[in-house]
Amino acid sequence: MQDTHISKQMKSLHSSLISILSALNRPRNDEKMIEDAGIRLDRALFSALVMIERLGPIGVVDLADRSGRDYTTISRQVARLESLGLVKRQANSLDRRVREAVISAEGKAMTDRIDAARERMAEAIFKDWSQQELDAFVKSMRKFADALDAGPPIGT
Repeated sequence: MQDTHISKQMKSLHSSLISILSALNRPRNDEKMIEDAGIRLDRALFSALVMIERLGPIGVVDLADRSGRDYTTISRQVARLESLGLVKRQANSLDRRVREAVISAEGKAMTDRIDAARERMAEAIFKDWSQQELDAFVKSMRKFADALDAGPPIGT
């Protein structure tokens, strides 16, 4: 890909990413998702539970880094999720000193309800998109996410 092409698109891409992150980080959106899923969960625990389900088994340090929160906050949230029976902690298979969080059956049932609520919301968001547009978007987002995971750190 040409550098000039990337340069012309970067401001628009960055603006789009800020809009997406802003929407994802709005507390009222999490509250709506929790309500639509018909679950009882403190909003502060919501994103940690979903990230553990998607990324687990995952250590608290990695989870804190990925969520942009400090280690002690995430550690307390994981402990609370564990006390609610939504996650379990287990030793890392390579380093027994490292404890990882993994979703429990009860936690998975809860995230399944969240996924169903998310799908209902997505139906409204993508209602005017063709199947081809949606497929291309999902494929491009996965490619972008993989490149971000593999590439050098980027700033906001």
